[in-house]
Amino acid sequence: MKKTYNIDYLHYDSLDELSEDEKELVEEARKAVKKAYSIYSHFSVGAALRLRSGRIIHGANCESEVFPAGLCAERSALFYAEVNYADDPIETIAIASSPAERECYPCGQCRQVILDVQRRQGNKIKIIMASSSTASVISNAEDLLPFTFKL
Repeated sequence: MKKTYNIDYLHYDSLDELSEDEKELVEEARKAVKKAYSIYSHFSVGAALRLRSGRIIHGANCESEVFPAGLCAERSALFYAEVNYADDPIETIAIASSPAERECYPCGQCRQVILDVQRRQGNKIKIIMASSSTASVISNAEDLLPFTFKL
């Protein structure tokens, strides 16, 4: 039996089309890019999470000589938020990178962790994937990983 899976997402040809809150979070992700340690890949990634309280948490990728011991920006921010603000759910995550010519999408591990966090907190997490001039936005982490790992 053939089945079809479709996702809905918003694509913005200009970052100016984002809401003020979304633009602010993309700007915070760009600030986090500057904190990345990407000496080996030369691909710096920053993430910014907005918690329900309005608090913003930053994360940046950190590489290690002992590859693959590094950590992606999204997971560094998510794990920090879960440990330090477990009672303040994550509502939105913005991801940016340098170079920034293309939108920055989370890797497979980050997709799984975002979905795990979404399940644990019981509410959807919006994900903004930005370039220097455009963005794509999804409103549910499940849309990034339709065939997810689940215990």
